Amino acid sequence: MGFMGDLWAQLGSIMATFLFVYTMSERFVPPLFLAYLRKYTHKISNFLYPYIRIHFYEFTGERFFKRSQAFTTIQTYLSANSFQRAKSFKAEVVKDSQTPLLTMAENEETTDEFQGVKLWWSSSTIQPNQQSFSFYPTSNEKRFLTLTFHKRYRDLITGSYLKHVLDEGKAIALKNRQLKLYTNNPSSGWYDYKSTKWSHTIFEHPSTFETLAMEPKKKQEILNDLVKFQNGKEYYAKIGKAWKRGYLLYGPPGTGKSSMIAAMANFLNYDIYDLELTAVKENAELRKLFIETSNKSIMVIEDIDCSLDLTGQRKKKQKKDDDDTEAKDPITKKAEEEENKGSKVTLSGLLNCIDGIWSACGGERIIIFTTNFVDKLDPALIRRGRMDKHIELSYCCFEAFKVLAKNYLGVEFHELFPKIEKLLEETNMAPADVAENVMPKSIDEDVHTCLQNLINALELTKEEAKKKAEEEEKGLKVEKEKEEYAQQEVKANGKSGEDVEENGSTIE
Repeated sequence: MGFMGDLWAQLGSIMATFLFVYTMSERFVPPLFLAYLRKYTHKISNFLYPYIRIHFYEFTGERFFKRSQAFTTIQTYLSANSFQRAKSFKAEVVKDSQTPLLTMAENEETTDEFQGVKLWWSSSTIQPNQQSFSFYPTSNEKRFLTLTFHKRYRDLITGSYLKHVLDEGKAIALKNRQLKLYTNNPSSGWYDYKSTKWSHTIFEHPSTFETLAMEPKKKQEILNDLVKFQNGKEYYAKIGKAWKRGYLLYGPPGTGKSSMIAAMANFLNYDIYDLELTAVKENAELRKLFIETSNKSIMVIEDIDCSLDLTGQRKKKQKKDDDDTEAKDPITKKAEEEENKGSKVTLSGLLNCIDGIWSACGGERIIIFTTNFVDKLDPALIRRGRMDKHIELSYCCFEAFKVLAKNYLGVEFHELFPKIEKLLEETNMAPADVAENVMPKSIDEDVHTCLQNLINALELTKEEAKKKAEEEEKGLKVEKEKEEYAQQEVKANGKSGEDVEENGSTIE
């Protein structure tokens, strides 16, 4: 015990001496000399220390509020490959992952091996020395990961291992991530603190191609086209075309356009960007939104014929310029000011984003337009090459009905199927209406009751369509009679005028 006491006393004396010398050197030794001393001390330590350290910080950027993608990717890799050697973990819920992400706790260390080389990963935090006021507040602690390895493996680690870690981490994140549905924010809030151009929520739509009510042949054709596109990176590079594809979905309301988009996203595992054109003020903002979209995504503009008057804006502008010289009353001026506050996105600006030079900023993207009235769209907007594939979603056929019957009622055949097939051939009913009629409304309704409800609805729709056709035919007949009567009146008046001229008299 006496020996240990003397040892601790000597150690304390040495530490006190060291602190005294360090304090005195900080006060009395010139700063220039201290700088040289630290410089050469660092060189000596690097020469004697055979290991290299690489730090990966959680936040990057000038004000450290942008999360580092490399940091997140490395964490994902370590959570799946190297954490069996660590003993202390921290569980985090990451917005893109379906399961909690296990990360190393502070001051925890784990090992990894690559091509026979042993490496060490450690997790640390930095506490700020002092508190300061800032308009851009950041977290009080900054986390970082440190990779340590022997310097003889510098080329292997920096050239191959880091690429391996990032590629593996991205693949794991892609496999476990949840799909997201984005919508664009108004540009007035783009420049607020930590604001973004897109807001998102988790996309959990259950629609798949198995549940889509459409012809099997047409469904398989769309699936083949999507697979060809997803695996076409080298092909698009070979032909010198941006890796994107446009789809135009058109048809009456309730025919499954939105369900088709959701099924595409679930099949390809792509995020969806729902672009609201009325919230975009000008073409420059539209380009910024397209640039901010990620790869492996679907850009959707629903009901594009109703979003903006893309074809008539130049006429409006020309007319406005012609009227600038005329005096305007206050009411007219106020109306024009309100109009100017709206979107100024033009057809040319939209075309440049989806098919111009800006369309090449990114890859593996699908652009989808939906409309109920395809004839209203400008031909330049939907020509082949922009909207590469036109998909018509029409009224429910018998094959589509069988899919709905299986989904909603769990049956593949019933004695009422032949009658339903005949009625569907004679009646136009959207798949959404068919689905509503076959869906059980109470626990007392069985399969037969639901199918009979559909038959009643189809017969009612058939009668209404027949009555409407008769009324239209009757209206056309009346219009035709009026037109013939008017022509007879014109002929009679013309003949009467000729008789007056022959008699040599006119009526003033």
